[in-house]
Amino acid sequence: MRYLFDTDVISALLRRDPLTRLRQRIARVPARDQCTTAITLAELSYGAYKVGKLDLYARVRAILNELEVLSFDLAAAEQYGPLRARLERSGRKLDEADLRIASIALVHDCTLITGNVRHFARIEDLRVENWLED
Repeated sequence: MRYLFDTDVISALLRRDPLTRLRQRIARVPARDQCTTAITLAELSYGAYKVGKLDLYARVRAILNELEVLSFDLAAAEQYGPLRARLERSGRKLDEADLRIASIALVHDCTLITGNVRHFARIEDLRVENWLED
């Protein structure tokens, strides 16, 4: 099983005192089964540069150097279109970044690890877990 870490999970790891239970849970997963997305990198990069903290961006890169970073590629783009259309027809929209992350997770058959379980639960067939709670 592969686990794709959402932006809020990586952000939690960046805190000065990251959640012990989160670090322990991640440590139990083989490195080859851990990944995130280029979308998450973009969001974290933007956040660090927005507040002018280049040291924070360096910490982002250090964490992401340990993970496979999956791109929004052709397969994810093909997943995105029908997914977005289905959600909009049902009145359950997601924002652009989250739709891209979900598309990448679906294409790569990953379980999405996020604190926004309710948010992503709108997407059928997407496995979602919250490792930020007890």
